[in-house]
Amino acid sequence: MGGVGAGSGAADPIITRLANEDNVRWYRKPNLRYLYLLLFPTCMGIELTSGFDSQMINALQIVPSWITFFGDPQGSLKGIIAAAYSLGAILSLPFIGVVNDKFGRRWSIVGGSAIMVIGALIQGFSVNAGMYIVARLILGFGIPTCIVSASSLIGELAYPKERPILTSLFNVAYFVGQIVAAGICFGTNNIASNMAWKIPSWLQMCPSVLQIALVLFLPESPRWLVQQDRVEEAYEILVKYHAEGAHESEFVKAEFAQIQTTISIELEHSKASWADLIDTAGMRRRMLISCMLGLFTQWSGNTLISYYLGDLLAMIGKSDSVFKQQINLASSCWQLVCGAFVAFLVTKFKRRTMYLVCTISLLCVYISWTISMERAIAGKNAGVPNDAANVATIFWIFAYSPCYNIGYNALTYTYLVELWPFAERSRGIAFFQLFGRLAGFFTTFVNPIGLANVSWRYLISYCCFLAFETAFVYFMFPETFGRTLEELAFLFEDRALAEEATHAVEKVVVHHEDPIVAKGTADTHVATSEIEIQA
Repeated sequence: MGGVGAGSGAADPIITRLANEDNVRWYRKPNLRYLYLLLFPTCMGIELTSGFDSQMINALQIVPSWITFFGDPQGSLKGIIAAAYSLGAILSLPFIGVVNDKFGRRWSIVGGSAIMVIGALIQGFSVNAGMYIVARLILGFGIPTCIVSASSLIGELAYPKERPILTSLFNVAYFVGQIVAAGICFGTNNIASNMAWKIPSWLQMCPSVLQIALVLFLPESPRWLVQQDRVEEAYEILVKYHAEGAHESEFVKAEFAQIQTTISIELEHSKASWADLIDTAGMRRRMLISCMLGLFTQWSGNTLISYYLGDLLAMIGKSDSVFKQQINLASSCWQLVCGAFVAFLVTKFKRRTMYLVCTISLLCVYISWTISMERAIAGKNAGVPNDAANVATIFWIFAYSPCYNIGYNALTYTYLVELWPFAERSRGIAFFQLFGRLAGFFTTFVNPIGLANVSWRYLISYCCFLAFETAFVYFMFPETFGRTLEELAFLFEDRALAEEATHAVEKVVVHHEDPIVAKGTADTHVATSEIEIQA
């Protein structure tokens, strides 16, 4: 049902067809190759910080010097230390749309990264739990601006053929950060002094320093430049990276006409405020999907593994810190393999299919995990360890990763960038971040309390929510596969708006008319036949 009628406002995929006719691979295009290679440390690398944080706080709870220095935090204190990162992120969300609209994608990344550098420095110099929590609040405050800006910039700069893969790889960097953090914490685990936890805490700033150093070498988003009436700059960026400098490229002319016309229509119907998100039925549906997707990415049981793997292993009798660190590192490496593999499937399978496979398989894994966990804990409590149940529990923890990655890792930002039109994209993704961070804050705070009070029964709550997720995806998620961002801009709106953008493209492709590339055209409908392209 989610796909029926949902795409009635989607435009004819002319640009998608043109892009698919281009048989030259990206690595044979020097300008595009340079762009993609630079996107990895500057934009995709932003999720390194999130991955590093989740694994670091997980791993440090096993480090003896961290436990001693902070007085072996338990219960609510342990929860707030982990959840402070998400709480800081929540506090920054009201400012994201304004910052993105005013300063653009690149400078927003610079600002957010600078805040995270400050947070990492304070974190390493913390003298008590309160200071440590404040440092994590600051770290969390900086990350959402970077995530929203970077995910949008990747989608808005990439060539249409590679865009789904690149936006899917955005989340894969999370696992790289996890592996680095797990490896560092494993290496510092046996240091007798407080440097065992201070070194990882300071090293968390490294991805942010890299982004500050390199992000301004990237071009700005052409869509943002068009919105700012800097259309000549926008056109030159598309020519350089999507046509390798060929000003007469039919593809770039058509792509630019589509971008310019679509943004013009969007701006006519936009107040550039948060109120736009509830202004129409289509926007309200986008917001509902984004909110629920934010909840799903955090309430599917993943935070148990990300933040409390050590506690889960201790519950089944695996309390050796070296064993825990080994499982921690192995789990992170396995998640990277799964995430990278699945990211390359997004051009092969439809979005709804991948999300449904994701939710159904996660439900099956969690039911099986709950059963094996109950048996393992029963054996431990009886003084007769159930080795089969212990192995099964660890197996299901590892089986969780490929199931989660099919949808909630590989598709999250790919789907959000496709779901939201440009004028509301930063606010829409910020709203997703809000609900994701609220859910993350809640689960990381509540997880240790739930595990302590009801043991394995706590996993049943995730089984119930995963069943709800499956139903919601089936009934509410629209299909967005196989179209450019502009072709999806009016997915839930009147088809006449989509046809207006398609008409601008047809003038270029069919009638060989040139789009307007001059100031003063960003806020009016584009009469594509009147002005020649300014080379």
